[in-house]
Amino acid sequence: MNTKLQPEYAATILRITLGVMYLAHGLTKLLVFTPQGTAQFFASLGVPGFLGPIVMTAELLAALGLILGVKARWAALLLIPTLMGTIILVHGHNGFSFANQGGGWEYPMFLITVSLASFFAGNGALALENVLFRSKAYSQTKANA
Repeated sequence: MNTKLQPEYAATILRITLGVMYLAHGLTKLLVFTPQGTAQFFASLGVPGFLGPIVMTAELLAALGLILGVKARWAALLLIPTLMGTIILVHGHNGFSFANQGGGWEYPMFLITVSLASFFAGNGALALENVLFRSKAYSQTKANA
């Protein structure tokens, strides 16, 4: 295996895994809690309820961008403010461990870190953007391989 391409595959694994995680969160809000229930939960936190469905939509769109490899860097960054909000409004006062009652801030902070890593790593290999737009960075990586 060409070792120059290994970071591209690592970025791909990171990107897709993060996308699947965000997809699960967005679909839970959509299908389990429903947009109305999500809005009510946000309102119970003192956050305007209309932000619940917006966050749900952002999670779903960012997940698709990450999984498909379209504007994945920006998709990863898009959700960091919402994750910071979960730490401040929901999980921060429960301590570090997500196993604590009510869930601590460990998991949202992990997702923030992975989102930042995905931003810096880029699309990686097997990204739809590389095929559709012949990403300059990807073309250069392939040329150097």
